[in-house]
Amino acid sequence: MAGTGKSTIAQTVAERLFADGQLGASFFCSRDFEDRSNLHSIFPTLAVQLARKYTKFRLVFVPLARSDPEIAYESLYNQMEKLIVQPLVESSISTMIVIDALDECKDEESTSAILSVLGQFVSKIPKVKIFVTGRPEPRIQKGFRLPLLEKTTDVFILHEVKSSQVNRDIRIFFKHRFAELAGHQRGLDGWPTDEQLDLLCERAAGLFVYAVATIRFIDHRHKTPKRQLDHLLQSPESSVFEGRTKFTANATLDSLYTSILQEAFGDDDPEDDPKVRSVLGAVVLAANPLSPSAIAMLLGFDFEEVFLLLSSVHSLLTLQEDIDHPVRPFHKSFPDFIVDPARCTNPRFRVCLSDQHKELLVGCLELMNWSLEPNICKLPDSVINSEVDDLKERTKQYIHRALEYACGSWHKHLVDATPVHRLEITPTLHCFLEEKFIFWLEMLSVLGAAREAVNALEAATKWLDVR
Repeated sequence: MAGTGKSTIAQTVAERLFADGQLGASFFCSRDFEDRSNLHSIFPTLAVQLARKYTKFRLVFVPLARSDPEIAYESLYNQMEKLIVQPLVESSISTMIVIDALDECKDEESTSAILSVLGQFVSKIPKVKIFVTGRPEPRIQKGFRLPLLEKTTDVFILHEVKSSQVNRDIRIFFKHRFAELAGHQRGLDGWPTDEQLDLLCERAAGLFVYAVATIRFIDHRHKTPKRQLDHLLQSPESSVFEGRTKFTANATLDSLYTSILQEAFGDDDPEDDPKVRSVLGAVVLAANPLSPSAIAMLLGFDFEEVFLLLSSVHSLLTLQEDIDHPVRPFHKSFPDFIVDPARCTNPRFRVCLSDQHKELLVGCLELMNWSLEPNICKLPDSVINSEVDDLKERTKQYIHRALEYACGSWHKHLVDATPVHRLEITPTLHCFLEEKFIFWLEMLSVLGAAREAVNALEAATKWLDVR
């Protein structure tokens, strides 16, 4: 389940296999990145990695890829057969493949599409071992129960490991990290007490993500570790879950996330709450991670204000000092929490999906309406993109990351914006299509993303039909 350490284990397995020369390829799925949440990216990526590592595989793979350059857009079955199975069978190599967080890929099938395909081909590649992690979602569980896959699969359920063993590991982690904190700051000798450590381990309830987020919260650059720990242990949101022995992943994490949000924004003016929800919503719902500066530009906020707001909840995010560096959730359980009314029960912090997608959509459209212009990268006349040697440098110089995101992702937010918001969306969308359409196509072409134009127009047509 969420927070039990799947990705950490997958990372460790991949690193050890790599060190031993046994890792052929790996793919770490992530809903935070569009290309890493696309099922059709998995097999081509694995195939290219295998081709780089094994000469025999490469000799078979390269001619196949050249003969069918559109293979990346074909069915998963065809991809696996042509890009993975055929080169593996002909090269007869023995290797290991790691696929992490399969549940984070967008999949419309009731049974995992990737596992269904693997089941059909796994008997043909007996020299290959595949290590897969994922949450126990119905489609994942169904996939592993397929007759062709079940016979050749060993299943290990992390949240069924003995609690005594997990708690021992979590306690070791806490002691190690607290010792590091004590080594950096004075006055922390004998801290925390054994009682405090016992309470933290109890509240972690077997979740490593709870332990890591707790340390991140305590290690605050502007507050003392003792004060942060005392605040966390005294928080009513956390204490209500004391004494539970049953595995309660959501309740445990929700209490921690509520405490952190309350500490960060609980005393602020309630009039600032919409801005808090907008900024956090942009972090958890962006199609690809946005930087603080890009979030500010899309939402019409001040750069520094956005950065300070995000800094207040740094323990929940991967946040750098550079305002142009992308920020994303520290763990996938936080986006799950903050958009779920049943889990994030405080409306001050909860992100409404349709409202936030509408806000991001309008921000994208308004930014494009304001910024797009002919030949924005100042390219020479009568040349094609491939003839411009410094095209990448020009795009970085003339196209802000916020505008790049807007051009490539506005339609993804349109899909999730309900018709109830049509009066706010339609005029801006009409202005964009009527006045900026050609400049938008030019922008996508320069960015090498012309295919997105088709997806965007299809999404717009469907949304207008529904409206």
